[in-house]
Amino acid sequence: MTTVREVMSTDIVFCTPLDNVYEAAVKMKEEDVGVIPIVENNQLVGLVTDRDLVVRGIAEKHPGSNQITNVMSKDLTCISPDDPVEKATELMARHQIRRLPVVEHGQLVGMLALGDLAVQNQTDEQAQFALTEISEDHH
Repeated sequence: MTTVREVMSTDIVFCTPLDNVYEAAVKMKEEDVGVIPIVENNQLVGLVTDRDLVVRGIAEKHPGSNQITNVMSKDLTCISPDDPVEKATELMARHQIRRLPVVEHGQLVGMLALGDLAVQNQTDEQAQFALTEISEDHH
């Protein structure tokens, strides 16, 4: 059984609730990522995606100085590093997400992206299932 810990990324760039949307956008550009975790006192408190910046920030005419907590998602789906990757793919498919924060005792310890699953030979089938479920139009 492959665990999330074996395939997750651990080099995570994050913001704090004191950061603004401009700072998050700059980090996304510099790191070439589409999601930034928001961490306070070593605890994961939210996530901001590039879509959040557009939909909750720019489209609502909030300036770049707008506090990151105004655009972040707080209702998060997370996974434990010791969970099997099959659980991760099921969560990704069910919640229509491509990236899962990996949390241990409330602390962010990694991120698991759909691409992380695709590079593992034994999880190709699960990654394909998750991508198919995420990509289907469920609206």
